[in-house]
Amino acid sequence: MSRGASKAGQSSKGRALSTYARVYAVVRRVPSGRLATYGQIARIAGLGDHARMVGYALAALPSGTTVPWHRVINAQGTVSRRRSGDTLSQRMCLEREGVRFDARGRTSLTKFGWRPRAGRTRAP
Repeated sequence: MSRGASKAGQSSKGRALSTYARVYAVVRRVPSGRLATYGQIARIAGLGDHARMVGYALAALPSGTTVPWHRVINAQGTVSRRRSGDTLSQRMCLEREGVRFDARGRTSLTKFGWRPRAGRTRAP
């Protein structure tokens, strides 16, 4: 078996694309003005506790994407730092949707958190 190929013959790149597509499908379900955490998206996408994989998927999005990546924040209710250092644009997008932050840059997941309907917890 060649390096990077699974027993089923699927390359690791193919699995990553499939995983990323599941992440994007879940993120598209988060409505405007609501937030989801990386861990929440991972669980709904069937990735278990692999919240970091959600971060990798969102970082791989091209600029100008229609996936509402800005609605995904960390479990502490803050915008995670970006490699580029740009956290302000994410916060500004969220504030335009009505999400409010306190003086320390935190938001309320109780107030703004997304709660998907029961029975629809796995990505399509």
